Amino acid sequence: MAQLNVNGQVREFEAEPDTPLLWVLREQLELTGTKYGCGISKCGACTVHIDGVPTRSCQRPVNSITTREKIITIEGLSKNGTHPVQKAWVKLDVPQCGYCQSGMIMAAAALLKTRPNPSDADIDAAMTNICRCGTYNRIRAAIKVAASGGKTKAAGLAIQHADGSTT
Repeated sequence: MAQLNVNGQVREFEAEPDTPLLWVLREQLELTGTKYGCGISKCGACTVHIDGVPTRSCQRPVNSITTREKIITIEGLSKNGTHPVQKAWVKLDVPQCGYCQSGMIMAAAALLKTRPNPSDADIDAAMTNICRCGTYNRIRAAIKVAASGGKTKAAGLAIQHADGSTT
């Protein structure tokens, strides 16, 4: 049996060596938060961290990963949704359909780890994932809120919600 270090645990699986990591995560390890989008590494719905680096799991074969490499999926980012990026996503109602959001959150978390106070240019360079619903403005705002410790005012935002309230 082959093994991967996923979310802090060494997990065993059976798959062909060239199987994309995405399918082992979803089908073998039952970690379905990582989504299949395009299958060609363009959309980013399948983004996970491998040793802290955002990686498109749909194109990374499992035989290229050792147990020394630490894979973090959306399920491993935090136990109960308390990562600052996850909290900002909820606070600003970022998702619409939500399909791309786990990949977006993983990309944003990696960005904030390397650039705790990213500029708009930093965000543009790091956030190459595709959102079919077009929530890019809310994604940018949520990244700024997470960077500011959850303070929407410090991030210079005034978001009008559907219920008429503002954040």
